[in-house]
Amino acid sequence: MALQCGIVGLPNVGKSTLFNALSSTAKAQAANYPFCTIDPNVGIVEVPDKRLQKLTELVKPKKTVPTSTEFVDIAGLVKGASKGEGLGNQFLGHIKSCHAVAHVVRCFDDGDVVHVNGSVDPIRDIEIIDTELMLADLANVDKKLDRTAKIAKSGDKVGIATMDVLKRVKAALEDGKPVRSVTLSENDLELIKDLQLITQKPFLFVGNIDERTAGSGSEMKNPHYLRLLEYAQKVGAQAIPICAKVEAEVQELDASERKAFLTDLGIEQSGLDKLIAAAYRLLGLSTYFTAGVQEVRAWTIQTGWKAPQAAGVIHSDFERGFICVETFAYDDIVRLGSEAKVKEAGLLRTEGREYIVKDGDVLHFRFNV
Repeated sequence: MALQCGIVGLPNVGKSTLFNALSSTAKAQAANYPFCTIDPNVGIVEVPDKRLQKLTELVKPKKTVPTSTEFVDIAGLVKGASKGEGLGNQFLGHIKSCHAVAHVVRCFDDGDVVHVNGSVDPIRDIEIIDTELMLADLANVDKKLDRTAKIAKSGDKVGIATMDVLKRVKAALEDGKPVRSVTLSENDLELIKDLQLITQKPFLFVGNIDERTAGSGSEMKNPHYLRLLEYAQKVGAQAIPICAKVEAEVQELDASERKAFLTDLGIEQSGLDKLIAAAYRLLGLSTYFTAGVQEVRAWTIQTGWKAPQAAGVIHSDFERGFICVETFAYDDIVRLGSEAKVKEAGLLRTEGREYIVKDGDVLHFRFNV
């Protein structure tokens, strides 16, 4: 299950610059005027994982396959987008299927880069985007209410239950609260999952800071980012600082030069690493590995999944015909140097259907269909 993350924000906050840097391409056009991004940009990037590199060194497979993340960058949203202002609202459908939403917020002053609202104010900008996303969700809820009302009037139990959920969601949206603020059961969520409501999705903030406050904790001297961080803590969200301009410069360097460049700036972790790590935490995701002479590969799963579910990520036949799984810990093979030595040490286990896969497990599935 590749992670899909939608990127939203006002025009000229650095969304496309960040997208280009994350996906190591120049596919997303970045320029100093609003609505530069017209069509939604989609970038599939490899998830950096040092454990995968180490397994490759130890196993020496014919190929190595990392897991991936898909970023979707849409046109900047503006006040009134839900009523047709600007261009971004036309493409909100492209992030409906995303697992999470990253809201890029401008946290830098630069007179040469136009701000669509004339000044830098992270909280105002956040409220504009939140409002437009909630209004877009409200429009979808109203449409479903109209369709469902007729069904409910006939006495249909599912229709009646759906109406109840929709009314609660609508009340929250009209009160300026996102759908994720509403307490919904698994059954409730099932009744409205076809709507793919955007404000129901987990989200995080990305503070796009300037070069002067990038690295070595300097973002804590950035007044705009501090306001963003305080707001994020208030609403129970993650906020991460990234300098999109620095990330773009990094991508122009050879791979061998990138680490030294970031170190000189006092940046311990690249923006890509920060964002993916934050998204994995947000969604409660884990990684397991398969390792053999043909291939070493990383797989993304939901934390807490049992072995058959994890097997299904590879192929539905693996889950359907699951027999057992042989597993050992990544730390054990690194410590001992090979799978053979892991076996000799008695650390290779055979587990059944109830085994809960742990982050970093190396798995060999046995199945029959």
